Amino acid sequence: MKKIIMTIAALMATVAAINAKTLIVYYSFTNNVHAIVGDLQTQLPEADVIRIEPAEEGIDYAADNYAAGSALIAAIRENPDDASSYPEIKPVSVDLSGYDEIVVAVPLWWSSMAAPMQTFLFHNGGDMAGKRIGLIVSSASSGISGVEADAGRLIPDGNFIEPSLWIRSSQTSDCHTMIEEWLNDTGIGGTGSMAVAVTESKGIAGVYCNDGMLNVDGNFDRLYLYDAAGLLLLETTAYATDVKSLPAGVYIATLLSGQDRFAGKVIVD
Repeated sequence: MKKIIMTIAALMATVAAINAKTLIVYYSFTNNVHAIVGDLQTQLPEADVIRIEPAEEGIDYAADNYAAGSALIAAIRENPDDASSYPEIKPVSVDLSGYDEIVVAVPLWWSSMAAPMQTFLFHNGGDMAGKRIGLIVSSASSGISGVEADAGRLIPDGNFIEPSLWIRSSQTSDCHTMIEEWLNDTGIGGTGSMAVAVTESKGIAGVYCNDGMLNVDGNFDRLYLYDAAGLLLLETTAYATDVKSLPAGVYIATLLSGQDRFAGKVIVD
């Protein structure tokens, strides 16, 4: 039987910090995503930012009911494994090995990810293997499942963070709280830009495991479990979570309770 012991009271003087570095990569046509990323930067001031730009300037993708954009998406759908199916973008110089988590912010085109961003990910998605990937999608009204599917195809070994953040066009000017809540829920940037003090709080007694189930005593909102490299292994709001598949080792657990955040080492044996 795997045994997990986490005593928060014994770790009151400990500070747990995962030195993650965050990259924000985005494409924006109508500038809705640009505005969203502008707000995101105020909340993740240490993150690096890259804007994807089409190689050919001045194209009105929205003209004639998005005829140009639709044609680009159709070409990709017809031959998604062919590099020539993707529109050219301006050169981007980035060493993705220096980042632990990447936020991809992009608009929806015809139920798919905007074509220029697909080009960037087609050429760079393989270098994102194992990294935490957060997805922010802007659309007028359509659901974002198609964009999520494109991201999964283009970054096949990415460690996708759930949920993705869907910001409708009408919500762009008032997106600050949505972004703030999403960052809190997913932990993006929170474990990389600040240390997490381990303290004791009324209502949280600890975390323990019986018969391969990770149990939480007391009140909490969400639990995150990271490996030693800072990769998110699971997040849950359940009081009991199956962890039989985890190998023995030392992990970092983070509990969120209201505005409080508690972190500590977790030993799995």
